[in-house]
Amino acid sequence: MGSCLTAEQRPASAARAAPWGKEGEGRRREEEVPGRIAGNGVGNAACLFTRQGRKGTNQDAMVVWENINGRADTVFCGVFDGHGPHGHIVARKVRDTLPLKLCDLIYDDYGESPISNSDGSILEETLSPYADAEDKSPMSGQKQEHREFFCSMKDSFRKAFRVTDKELKLHRNIDSICSGSTAVTLIKQGQDLIVGNLGDSRAVLGTRDQNGRLVAHQLTVDLKPDHPSNSLSLPKFKISPARLLLVTV
Repeated sequence: MGSCLTAEQRPASAARAAPWGKEGEGRRREEEVPGRIAGNGVGNAACLFTRQGRKGTNQDAMVVWENINGRADTVFCGVFDGHGPHGHIVARKVRDTLPLKLCDLIYDDYGESPISNSDGSILEETLSPYADAEDKSPMSGQKQEHREFFCSMKDSFRKAFRVTDKELKLHRNIDSICSGSTAVTLIKQGQDLIVGNLGDSRAVLGTRDQNGRLVAHQLTVDLKPDHPSNSLSLPKFKISPARLLLVTV
């Protein structure tokens, strides 16, 4: 499974999705939202493809939403890998609910253009303060503003993930106790990217070197039970990594 998002867009045209076959009419109407692709298909700036493997039910879900919420030059991209008996249901539910929750939280705080600013790309200037957590050097007013921006964005991602998780737990028809999903989400506006993830699905940035060869840069960290950030929580709950994978979303 995978989705590909390009920095360059074609002239605006209707997104093309794969034939539905026996899928329900309710999901058909959902997929016909302008600019939204949630199955195999091609849009102005992205393409998506997944197919069933040898393990049985395809538990992968993904979405690309161009001009999300009517914001021009803004694209949401998400990949969700379900696990457990009802992982395919959980992954689709997260795909259908998380994007709007996240965008609502972000735009409530920042209005029409939360990512880009009049000074151009913020990534180069804002990544450096986070490269070293012990960096105590004074920051300019602009860097401080960018730092506050990313802290707020981080909070919006966390809130959206937590609200979605809570809704899954309360849903009558979804068993999220022994089933769950990873989530890797990306918001692109202009040349700026904001990425948030949970689990071990990956976001990878493709660039070209001086010889024109494609080079892959992983943008996310694989969040697994054996990751150092989880090393303190495992002894606390006295749960083996295999069991922890089963019960967490």
